[in-house]
Amino acid sequence: VQLQASGGGLVQAGGSLRLSCTASGGTFSNYYVGWFRQAPGKERDYVAAITWSPDSTDYADSVKGRFTISRNNAKNMVYLQMNSLKPEDTAVYYCAAGARYFPSYYRSSDYLYWGQGTQVTVSS
Repeated sequence: VQLQASGGGLVQAGGSLRLSCTASGGTFSNYYVGWFRQAPGKERDYVAAITWSPDSTDYADSVKGRFTISRNNAKNMVYLQMNSLKPEDTAVYYCAAGARYFPSYYRSSDYLYWGQGTQVTVSS
C-alpha cells in the first residue's frame, strides 16, 4: 500500500485545514489509519486514528475536540479536519496504515505503511 498525504499549508492561529491521505496498491478498507506529526527537533507524536469497520476513532488529548478523522473507503481516502489550530500544531503530518489485531493506535510501530508527510504551519 502506498500512502500520500496532502493538504498542508500556512494558516493563522484559530484557522482550519483539512489533510487528506490517499492510498493506492491495496484494499484500503482492510487497514486502520492513523495520523502522526513531528515538529522540528521533537519525536513523532500520535494525533488520531480510525479503524476499518465499523468506524471507530481515537484522538490524542492535545487535539481532542479540535480535530476530526474520517475515511471514505470507496475513494481510498482518510481525512483529518483540523479546526481551532494553534501554533503548537505546527509540524509535518504523516498518515500511516496498519493491519495488526488489537493494535495500540498511538504506537508508530503498529503501522506498516507511511506516507511522505505534509507540512502544517500555524502562525500566531
